[in-house]
Amino acid sequence: MRIILINLARRPDRLAAMTQKAAALGLSLDRLEALDAGLMQPPGDFFDDKGPLGEIPRGDKFCTLSHAKAWEHFVARGEDYAAVLEDDVVLTPSAGRFLKDSNWIPAGAALIKLEQYGPPGQSVLLSDFKTVVEGFQIARMHSRHTGAAAYILSRAAAQRLLAVRRFALPVDHLLFNPNNSPLFAELSPWQLLPAVARQQDFVGTSSDIEGWRTSLRQFGWTYVKRELIRFGYDLKLLPRQLALLAGGKAKFTRIGMEEHRPGKIVVSSDSV
Repeated sequence: MRIILINLARRPDRLAAMTQKAAALGLSLDRLEALDAGLMQPPGDFFDDKGPLGEIPRGDKFCTLSHAKAWEHFVARGEDYAAVLEDDVVLTPSAGRFLKDSNWIPAGAALIKLEQYGPPGQSVLLSDFKTVVEGFQIARMHSRHTGAAAYILSRAAAQRLLAVRRFALPVDHLLFNPNNSPLFAELSPWQLLPAVARQQDFVGTSSDIEGWRTSLRQFGWTYVKRELIRFGYDLKLLPRQLALLAGGKAKFTRIGMEEHRPGKIVVSSDSV
């Protein structure tokens, strides 16, 4: 399976670190140069800033276009599946077994999230739990779990994403936020349990695009309006989520991370 690493040209340190980590896991990376928000002109007509979350920060726009570039790179090749990694992702010891080939992926799974995003106790509404490797499961997602530092997608999923002409959401919300992404239902993403990847901004290093978000997070009418709209989308999905819970078809599950100790696997799949 092709592993596409999105890497900024001005971050050779990250490329070197990721190459070393991948080699230790028996993996090779296909580097794809990221589009740099700090060096390039604004991305033109690729975005609709009146989407569900309002204006998309400049850094997130370039990040989204970099992922689209990765999808194009994948589709131009012959594989059925590809993994997409950002260059600030931390991989656990078992990540290699999920990135070397696609033999473990169940038929029909078009998009699989490999990372844990957010606080350590992050819980997601999940259903249809399937064991894919001893000690690991995948489950279908029914609530928001953003972040796009590590995921696997099928050729069909990549082609569908490339059919989007104007992005109304940042890439992680487009892929993994059912509250406001119309594509979520089509892609029907799965979550790996426990996760085998985590972005560095959750383990001590800030993201390169974080600075572009600061002005949009300052308290004011724009911020309040965006949060109210976001809350409205959250409420819209609530009846379906409650129905899944009441019917016993899904449960809120802690994502969990594989511990960084050889031979030690922790699966956090208890409902909360």
